[in-house]
Amino acid sequence: MYQATVNNQLQFEIDLNTALQNLDLLDLHNGSFHIIQNNQSYNIRIAKTDLETKTVTLSVNGNHYQVALKDKMDLLLEKLGIQKGHSAKLNDLKAPMPGLVLDIQVTPGQQITKGDPLLVLEAMKMENVLKATGDGVIKSIEVTKGQAVEKGSVLIKF
Repeated sequence: MYQATVNNQLQFEIDLNTALQNLDLLDLHNGSFHIIQNNQSYNIRIAKTDLETKTVTLSVNGNHYQVALKDKMDLLLEKLGIQKGHSAKLNDLKAPMPGLVLDIQVTPGQQITKGDPLLVLEAMKMENVLKATGDGVIKSIEVTKGQAVEKGSVLIKF
């Protein structure tokens, strides 16, 4: 079950599995489809997709529609005030769990981009690579290799 929002206006719930079963759908490949529903014909082309925001822009018989989908988890996070992709700028990296710092892969003054590995934290006999959540510059490293840290300890300042 998803909550769909079309052009930031029309909002409704949809079960995609059930909805797709009730359509006469022909996949024309390359993101184009032909659908017949209730004796009406629709030519649909997927113009753009954004997996991070779960939005898709569709061209339906020449008219463009932006559709945003939210699943149960997205709605729960939103209800709790946590919106993916809308986080505040972080000033430091904190340990997500207690563990042992195995490796530090950055240095003070280094430019980083989203997804860059910062350090390796061993927790519960597993190695966890902590990565940058955005672009920035390393201000300081607050831990040393081999140091045990508690959950919430500041590891790196940006």
